[in-house]
Amino acid sequence: MSYQALYRVWRPQRFDELVGQRLITTTLKNAIITNQISHAYLFAGPRGTGKTSAAKIFAKAVNCHHQKDGEPCNKCETCRAITAGRLNDVIEIDAASNNSVDEIRDIRDKVKYAPTQADYKVYIIDEVHMLSTGAFNALLKTLEEPPANVIFILATTEPHKIPLTIISRVQRFDFRRISAQDAFERMKYILDQKGATYEEKALWVIANAAEGGMRDALSILDQVMSFSDNHVKLADALLVTGSVEKQQLMAYFGETAKGDSGAALKSLADLLAAGKDGHRLIEDLITLIRDLLLYRESPDLLQVEQTGLTDEQLATMVKDTTPEMLYAMIDVLNETEQEMRFTTHPNVYLEVMTVKLSQVDQHPVAQQPAPAANSQEVDQLKHQVGQLQQEINQFKNSPAKIQSAPTQAATPQVHHHKSNKKGRQFNVHQIYPILEKASRDNLNKVVDLWPDMLSMLQPIDQGLVEFTKPVAACADGVVLSFDQAFLLERANDSSLADSISKCFGKLVGGDFAVTFVPTDKWPQIRQDFLVAHGYLKGKQAKSTSQPSQEQQQTGQQQADKETSKAADNGVVGKAEQLFGSDIVKVEDN
Repeated sequence: MSYQALYRVWRPQRFDELVGQRLITTTLKNAIITNQISHAYLFAGPRGTGKTSAAKIFAKAVNCHHQKDGEPCNKCETCRAITAGRLNDVIEIDAASNNSVDEIRDIRDKVKYAPTQADYKVYIIDEVHMLSTGAFNALLKTLEEPPANVIFILATTEPHKIPLTIISRVQRFDFRRISAQDAFERMKYILDQKGATYEEKALWVIANAAEGGMRDALSILDQVMSFSDNHVKLADALLVTGSVEKQQLMAYFGETAKGDSGAALKSLADLLAAGKDGHRLIEDLITLIRDLLLYRESPDLLQVEQTGLTDEQLATMVKDTTPEMLYAMIDVLNETEQEMRFTTHPNVYLEVMTVKLSQVDQHPVAQQPAPAANSQEVDQLKHQVGQLQQEINQFKNSPAKIQSAPTQAATPQVHHHKSNKKGRQFNVHQIYPILEKASRDNLNKVVDLWPDMLSMLQPIDQGLVEFTKPVAACADGVVLSFDQAFLLERANDSSLADSISKCFGKLVGGDFAVTFVPTDKWPQIRQDFLVAHGYLKGKQAKSTSQPSQEQQQTGQQQADKETSKAADNGVVGKAEQLFGSDIVKVEDN
């Protein structure tokens, strides 16, 4: 028999063999045990996470007469026929190549016939998001009310492309990425069963390179085993995956951190000459910086054995860097990775990136002055403090000067405040056009699309977006708020707004504006908008014309109340239109 790839030989045949999807497998098994089987399911998630395998296991379990605790026996004729793909009642369809209306109409015509051998006829439609609009419409009625002995299982890697009318008719299960730990344990189990030898560090390299896909991990493992004659070595895993060995990576990172661009460029040339992939180099550097940040904040959060480094090495690199320096490095790496996608000369961008990393001057060594200069500055500061103390004593004895001093000092203080807060400013000229067309319905749509938008962002951007939320939206724009000022500053300094705009543009099919505001300033921004556009005109007229005397005529009081009530109704109506009635509260003052 010809050789079969590892991911085919070791494909899960039971729910318990699915890696990293315990919540989903438990739910499906309980549904089978209690006979609460739905007519349609949607399995969504990244590639290689077990969607199609789970669908086949479910098809076996519902048709197996010897199933135990929701698991198929894999020994009866029905289970073996489904595993071999020769049972006519389990139909697997690739929607990528069968996406026309005719194929779906054929399913609709045949679905009414009873199964010939099994208890249930199961249709597994893979990559269902590839179906055309007409095919989805043809599937709607059948999917909503299929015969009692028919089950549909839809699998997709892009659930946001599936019409909501389809999603509302199925039970949705979201498969998550396989963690590096789970992938490592699974590969270790397979190699132990095969009797192959391996280095555990090599398996960690493969697990990290797979990026959450178990099938990808087994494919890389298969390639490494073929390259190294059934012995999985670290050097071969690094070569096959295009990863950078930790020692080389540490040397390159240390040279850029010290500002030695010449040595860093030489190390880069050696890495590229050895066949290392530029994108993989950037990803390895980002992972290293992420490990350093975690180790700095809380060493308990980081599993040191997974990094391939020791505690001493991590402690040394943390000591030689600062968080600000690491943040700046991540920005440079992320920008370079974005630019490299559209070029045929990636090496040029890598060299520019190396120089930029070397010029990040936030490390503490460059900021420490020489001891002699430091002593001289201290003497100067003491002399200046003495002069200032004398001037303060003079001001205390001169009331006239005390009054003039704050006026003279006001101007430099304001400019200093503005320069420090530049990153926290917001642009009302970008916010007001969105608020003019905003509505609660549009905000609800943005909230519904939010998970799909998150899945399309880069991991670095996802980390920032976790700390923001939409507060107002129109058909082609959204206002996002940040609780923390330093996070808002980071978002304004990065390309986060452009990334979110592109993702929403793909989801809604057009240009999409994105702007940020600080959460503590958002109520005042809304108030200023209502005032600027005249929605508070009646209320302002009341406050300016309100009598200052306690004795006033009863008729005049009643007129003022009616005017205020009418104005309030206008304000409340506009506020409910913009922000929703559930968050608008009217109080009598």
